[in-house]
Amino acid sequence: MGRLLGFLLTVVIVVLVGFFLIYNHLVTRRNRYRNAYAQIDVQLLRRHDLVPNLVETARAYLQHERATLEAVIAARTAAVAAGEQASARPGDAAALAALGQAEATLGGALGRLLAVVEQYPDLKADATMARLSEELASTENRLAFARQAYNDAVMHYNTAIELFPNTLVAGSMGFRPAGFFELEDSAVRALPKVSF
Repeated sequence: MGRLLGFLLTVVIVVLVGFFLIYNHLVTRRNRYRNAYAQIDVQLLRRHDLVPNLVETARAYLQHERATLEAVIAARTAAVAAGEQASARPGDAAALAALGQAEATLGGALGRLLAVVEQYPDLKADATMARLSEELASTENRLAFARQAYNDAVMHYNTAIELFPNTLVAGSMGFRPAGFFELEDSAVRALPKVSF
């Protein structure tokens, strides 16, 4: 009787230790993808902060291109709103899809603005415009790296919650798969070309 009780106690301890180890591993993975999303958020905020400066710099030169400027401003507003929703729920597939679509729209509007800028030599030569365009290109590169890091962290997290016996702990403790951050339009996946 004593041996059976000792054996059962050992099994319970091993199961509890295994449960806590798996739980802590899943929490670590979840925190990694949330941190990776925070890095995306930083780059998106930087991008969104650059847009009004680009528009204001271009406005003086592009007075009859009002529709292009307004499209950029509207796209930025939508992207900021989608970013706030995604920041409140990092990993939520629907919020990330909406953010990806809004960012794709903003990228398209910025691409059209930069194409218009190419047609105005004075604006193209403007030092402020050149600096802002360079910062935008740099931010786009950082954003691409941050998005890749986030998607890698999500892949590791999703894999961890699907593995056995992790799936038993994940299901009982509310760990749900996280969504990837992908841009909707393949044409927008490429960085905008800026040549000054």
